[in-house]
Amino acid sequence: MIIIKSREEIDLMRESALVVSRTLGMLASEVKPGVTTLRLDELAEEHIREQGAVPGFLGMYGFPNSLCVSPNAQVVHGIPNKTPLVEGDIISIDCGSVKNGFYGDHAYTFPIGEVTPETKELLKITKESLYIGIAEFKIGNRVGDVGYAIQKYCEDHGYGVVRELVGHGLGRKMHEDPEMPNYGHRGRGKKFIEGMVVAIEPMVNQGTKNIKQLKDGWTILTADNKPSAHFEHDVAIIDGKPELLSTFKYIYEALGIESTEEDKFRS
Repeated sequence: MIIIKSREEIDLMRESALVVSRTLGMLASEVKPGVTTLRLDELAEEHIREQGAVPGFLGMYGFPNSLCVSPNAQVVHGIPNKTPLVEGDIISIDCGSVKNGFYGDHAYTFPIGEVTPETKELLKITKESLYIGIAEFKIGNRVGDVGYAIQKYCEDHGYGVVRELVGHGLGRKMHEDPEMPNYGHRGRGKKFIEGMVVAIEPMVNQGTKNIKQLKDGWTILTADNKPSAHFEHDVAIIDGKPELLSTFKYIYEALGIESTEEDKFRS
């Protein structure tokens, strides 16, 4: 069942999303060669709590940390550890928070120092596909319209789109209806309704779309061990159109990046 949010509830969800946005912005300055993902996790938990929120992932389904950190061939759900990052890595950082009873949940894939041109292109296309998908999240469309747009854009560039892991509705629970696959057919699936809030999150592999899981029961990797990228935003339908609740602007401020990519999804 899709749970529609009032404008007041959406405003509260925006607060939760911005807790995550600011946390990812703080981490942007810390993600560099030599840092461990466990240290990033410690910094994130502290920053989330300083904002009057609690980590959304910590303890969820038994997950042991506040961040999912997934370097290189890891797609999602990587567990923080003491292995330092090295030049040329990429790392997806997925972060969640709970504030005022609502969840925020979004992700960004960071390059560590200089990465290969092929890896830069993977990050670029995956992030572009996120906004292409968001543009389809509007009254008159269905779940399949978002998935189709993401899938076509990524596959047209030769990448594999993960099937087993999907975006989702968001609210008082981390995972609500509807599921939001990154693949699909136009005109199929549940209709979009005013007041819906979802997390849209392309997970895109440089090679095969197929995945495998480590024995830790959490970490998902590409089946061919090629790199994977992951970007995620929280989005609401307001006045029939998609509006971002989360933002990458704090990341861009930390990294000195200028971007207008979010402008058309702001009121």
